[in-house]
Amino acid sequence: MKLYGWNARVSAALMLPAHFAEVTTRNAVDEALTGVYGARWPWNPTFIQSLPNPKGKSYNPRRNLQIVAGHEPTTGKVIAELKFVFWQTMFTARHDGRVWGPQIAALFPNATIAAKPLRSRVYDDLDAIRQLRNRIAHHEPIFTRDLSKDLARMLELVDLRSTATSTWLRAMEDATTTLAERP
Repeated sequence: MKLYGWNARVSAALMLPAHFAEVTTRNAVDEALTGVYGARWPWNPTFIQSLPNPKGKSYNPRRNLQIVAGHEPTTGKVIAELKFVFWQTMFTARHDGRVWGPQIAALFPNATIAAKPLRSRVYDDLDAIRQLRNRIAHHEPIFTRDLSKDLARMLELVDLRSTATSTWLRAMEDATTTLAERP
């Protein structure tokens, strides 16, 4: 029972840094897309055509964007409604030339690695965070994961983008303390 209770508490505690990691990253993507496709990038046909459009039951970023942009009137509303995986798929190699190559260093100014490895790292970090967030959202046990590593990914991802936001997040998060209380 102690482990079950701790699992619920640490799950709640990890949602705060997960929130900031997602928002910080999607803001970077918005800034990148605005730089290439303009402020109304969700309705830009060139951008829409650049997105994968797989058939079947797998995630379809183009369809996700078109559905959301068809219902929401502003870019800000679209950003808030797109699935987490949309933001992750923006960090694939297909966007290196037009989106990431020219901009990623400026968007993640605290990074010390080259553009392609950085883009790949952000993709991997988002994948781990997304998987953890989904487990938390489904009230599944997460205590078999390396939660310290998950927390570090979230904090470092925010820090890559903004030292001020990272400092603010570190001051208010309590996942570090909750992790140390594991029964």
